[in-house]
This record gives sequence, structure tokens and C-alpha cells, in this order.
Amino acid sequence: MTDRYESAADIAIRQAQERGDFDNLPGAGKPLPGAGQHLHEDWWVRDWVAREGISGVLPPGLALKREVQDLDGRLDKEAGTEAEARELVEELNARILKALRGPVEGPPVTVMPVKVDVVLERWRGRKGA
Repeated sequence: MTDRYESAADIAIRQAQERGDFDNLPGAGKPLPGAGQHLHEDWWVRDWVAREGISGVLPPGLALKREVQDLDGRLDKEAGTEAEARELVEELNARILKALRGPVEGPPVTVMPVKVDVVLERWRGRKGA
């Protein structure tokens, strides 16, 4: 028998093997999923997003653009009063201005603040219909 150093991890693994903790695990004897396939640079992010069921992950500039596009629908769902609608639009505009002033990751911010009165006029028209 050789005298060799075993780290705490090595000892724990060896003991688990001796107890049979690794016997009959699902996938035993099968190749690892994706083995032999080319991996993208951000493979781990893609895997995490798929595993967690995350969708709609966008850089800040594109997320703000999407929010402006979806603003009418959001107001219809979330705003019961004109004051609530105004607050939602002003909060969006504040985030747009902050992004325009400071550095953000990803593509540059190209969306401009929305005209509150125009958005509220459309909202009132939909509410009255």
C-alpha cells in the first residue's frame, strides 16, 4: 500500500463510493448530454436560461424599447385611474432618461422619453370605448 495524501474531498468521494452512493444513478453508463458538440462562448448562460425557463432577457436599451412598444397594453392592464397611468408613464420616462445619461451594457439606448399627454389621451380613448 502506498502512502499518499488524500484531501478531504478525495476522502468524502472514496467513502461515498464504498457506501454505494453513486450506484444506480440516473444516466449511469450513458454519454453526457451534448458531449462532442461545439459549445458557444456563452454556453453556460444559454444552459442556465433554458434550465430556469427564463425568457425575455434583453439588454437594458432593448428592454426599454420593448417597454415603450408595450406601454399601451401595460396601461390597459395595470392602470385603473389616470393618476396611476400617469405615474407608470413618468416612471418609464425616468428610467429612459437615466439610461440615456449613464452607461448601459449592450447596444446604445435609442429610445426617447414618451409624451405623457399623448399616451394618456390614447389611454382615455381606449377606456371610454
